[in-house]
Amino acid sequence: MKAVTVKELKLELSERSQSEMIDLCIRLSRFKKENKELLTYLLFESSNEEGYIESVKSEIDDQFELINTKTYYFIKKSVRKILRTIKKYNRYSKKKETEIELIIYFCKKLADFKPSIKGNTVLNNIYVREIAGIRKKMKALHEDLQYDYELELKKLDS
Repeated sequence: MKAVTVKELKLELSERSQSEMIDLCIRLSRFKKENKELLTYLLFESSNEEGYIESVKSEIDDQFELINTKTYYFIKKSVRKILRTIKKYNRYSKKKETEIELIIYFCKKLADFKPSIKGNTVLNNIYVREIAGIRKKMKALHEDLQYDYELELKKLDS
């Protein structure tokens, strides 16, 4: 079966009743965890973006606590997994401010991590790449927000 275009989906969905739409959403949520997470964000979290950010930050904290620090290999695997999780949550939100705030938080946690990431090239490169990505994304924001985030980035550099 070949998937149809978004335009065709939108047209077909506009012709469905409310009860049919509810049934479709429930059925869709059963197939993948990401679909259920996206519906959860859209229905419960999108109205309170600050609460959403805080819940993601607490999940990041929990994941950093679980990192196996015996070798840099395990640390790298865990850090990449945390970063994938953050990127997934950023896709749900689609707000640049949320994205930047979560990545800055990740970078703070990574910079404060023991053993130091400076001892490993790959971890250091992940950190540098994320900082560069933040700077690039900041250009699309309002000047006041740019200034605030720039101050936070300077704290990370020191």
